[in-house]
Parts: sequence; structure tokens; C-alpha cells
Amino acid sequence: MTLITAVDVRDIRFPTSGTLDGSDAMNTDPDYSATYVTLVTDDGDGPLGHGLAFTNGRGNEVCVAAVHALAPAVLRRSVDGIFSDMVAFTRSLVADSQLRWLGPEKGVLHLAAAALVNAVWDLYAKLAGKPLWRALADLPPEQLVACVDFRYLHDALRPDEALEILRRNRSGRPDRECELLRDGFPAYTTSVGWLGYDDDKVRQLCREAVATGWKQFKMKVGGDPADDRRRAAIVREEIGPDRKLMMDANQRWGVDEAIERIRGLAEFDPWWVEEPTSPDDVLGHATIARAVAPIAIASGENAANRVMFKQLLQADAIAFCQVDSCRLAGVNEVLAVLLLAAKFGVPVCPHAGGLGLCEYVQHLAVFDYLCVGASLHHRVLEYVDHLHEHFVDPVVVRDARYRVPERPGYSIEMRAESLAHYRFPEGPAWNGAPHGAGVA
Repeated sequence: MTLITAVDVRDIRFPTSGTLDGSDAMNTDPDYSATYVTLVTDDGDGPLGHGLAFTNGRGNEVCVAAVHALAPAVLRRSVDGIFSDMVAFTRSLVADSQLRWLGPEKGVLHLAAAALVNAVWDLYAKLAGKPLWRALADLPPEQLVACVDFRYLHDALRPDEALEILRRNRSGRPDRECELLRDGFPAYTTSVGWLGYDDDKVRQLCREAVATGWKQFKMKVGGDPADDRRRAAIVREEIGPDRKLMMDANQRWGVDEAIERIRGLAEFDPWWVEEPTSPDDVLGHATIARAVAPIAIASGENAANRVMFKQLLQADAIAFCQVDSCRLAGVNEVLAVLLLAAKFGVPVCPHAGGLGLCEYVQHLAVFDYLCVGASLHHRVLEYVDHLHEHFVDPVVVRDARYRVPERPGYSIEMRAESLAHYRFPEGPAWNGAPHGAGVA
């Protein structure tokens, strides 16, 4: 029996605001950051559990404090005990009778819960000697359903329906697994189109991406209308008419403005427009979706919890479900959303624009294809080419496809030297460095 004896949490920040990597209409000076959790066990020779919540710089210290507040729910717990009742465990994090007043099930506490829940799953997968996707896929359907908190979901998805989805998709899984191991999971690149890049850099990055085999591209919009059109023209010219182009407004517009702006970009043939308005505005997304069809609407990276996804799906507000691995409260809540999306027939294309998110979501996408969605139709996984070198088991993308991870765990363990160098505020990367979002 493996007992969790300590929770270590660190504030890790990378000064990406200096190059404007990750910049968009709302996040103009991002410093990609992590609330980084390590679970220590009573087995001195055994594995550690690692998890992180992604933030954008200032305020990461608040998320660190939230992990400290939630840590008692994990300390002195055995891994076997946690997995004997995962719903009770996750509720102990997201529904604490006093802490939930600061949420509930949203915001900083939810991010902190994600870091802890994901660290528990990382530890579980390492103890099993499996990559997380396989550890999940090898669980019996009944045990997977038992990991999901169906509170607030029964009007959209019942446990028996979830069980049927999982049982049905066991057929054909070996063939799908062989396909992924051979070919990888299809990806698109966001790295060509950050809003802070100048036109020459966008053009050059597009040319390089086309030359290396990318077929699907995403650019940021939501700035000045003329600038958006000029940049869209550059991207479309460089990638040609046959490659897919997606656009991301990062919540920049109101409903009426979104409709007007999307129609103004229609000539560039966007496959989807992402987060056109407030992530909380379910009916606004639905109104936009009806008005701009056949251009699709995608959203989810900032959807606070499974209930928001339930409503987005019930309202036909999104054509692509962009679940985030640590905006929701970790693997369990992501599983709920994957099952909801399968019930409503909406493809899941996880969000991965941030530190460690590509490492995380490759496991979720592979598991979804094997066990839940069971299709690659309109499934494509975001890739950003930033900061992977800081991870022990970095994501590998070749020929515009994610290669399936093989090492045990959730691929989120960071290198010791990176943790030391970028720890905020004492790490060498921050000593005397006046970077924007990272300075508290």
C-alpha cells in the first residue's frame, strides 16, 4: 500500500513575454507558468507523482496557495484508498464545505484541484508501469464510470449511458491502438500565428511549417479588424487554399461583434472560430453558431467545469469541444466531458496552448480515440512548439502527428535543472529580470 506523505508545490515561471510566444487578444504579455506539484510517498525507492496547473504569470502564487489549502485532502491517503472511491476523493477537493465558498468548482481552487488530481493519476500510472492513456484504457468500463461525478449531469448523461458508450467502443480498440502506434494522432500548429508576431515572422513560420508537412494551422484574431484581415490573408496565402485554417479570438468579442467580425473573416475560409465571446456565455455561443454557420464554433479551454460543457453541448453552441486538462479538476472531470461529447456526437479537440498542456493532452486524445469517441473524424490535437525541452518525457511530433507516449505516467515531470532555474522569484531566470507577467 503506497501512502502519500508529502505535497511539494512550486511556483515555476518562464519569461515568454520577452518573445511574445503565446500572445493573443486577451493575453498580451504571457509568461507561461506552472503551479507544479510533487507527491512524495512512503516508498523511498518508488515513483513520485507529478502534476501542474497552467497559468500565465502573475497570480501563480495564488494558485500555489490554493494547493496548500487543498493538500490535506491528499496527505496520509493511500493510492489504493483514493482509487477505491474516486468520486469521494474529487469531491473532497472541489466540494470542501468551507473552501467551496471560494468557487464552487471553478477558478483558482479548481486549477489547484487539477494539479493534485493529475498528480495522483501520474503516480497511479507509474505504479502500474503504464503511460496514463494505457492505464485509463485498461480499466474496466465499470471502473471508469465509477471515476465520474455525475452530480448535475443526469439530465444530459446517465451512468448507464456512459457505461454503454465504453462497452460499445471496446470493439475495434486493438485495431485503433495499432493505428495510433503506427501513424500517431493528427495535430495542428498554433505556433505560426501568435498575435504579437509581426507579419514577416508569421509568413516565415508558415513557410517553415508547410515545408515540414503541417496541414492544419491556427492563428489568433481579435485585434484591429484590418490587422486581423491582413494577417489572415498572409496565412492563407502561405498555406494555400487546401490546408485547414482555424482562428482563435480568445473571448475578445461580444455576441453581435463576434458575428460581424467572423462574417468579415469568412473569405479566408476558417474551419472554426474559437472562443468568440465570454467562455461563460452559453447562449451567446449558440447565437453566434447559428448566425455564422457553416463556419464552426469551438470552445472549452476556459469552460470552468463539466456543467458548462453540458450546457454548451445541450444548446448546440459548439461544433468542437476543446477540453482543457487542468482548467477542469483533472482526469476525472475530463472523463466526464469526453463522455458527454460522445453522447452528443461532438468531436473533442483538446486545448494545448500552454506549458505542459501538449504533454498532458496527448494521453487524453489517445484514450478518447481508443475508448470514448472512437473516431478520428474531425479530431485534431493542438500543438505549440514551446518549452518541451524542460520535461523529462517531452511530447514528440513528427509529420504533423503526435507520437504515442510510451513511458509510465502522465508525461508531466519537469527536469530538476529547469525547476531550479525558473522557480519564481528566486531562480536565476528571474534574478533582476524585469519581465512583464511574471513580476509579482
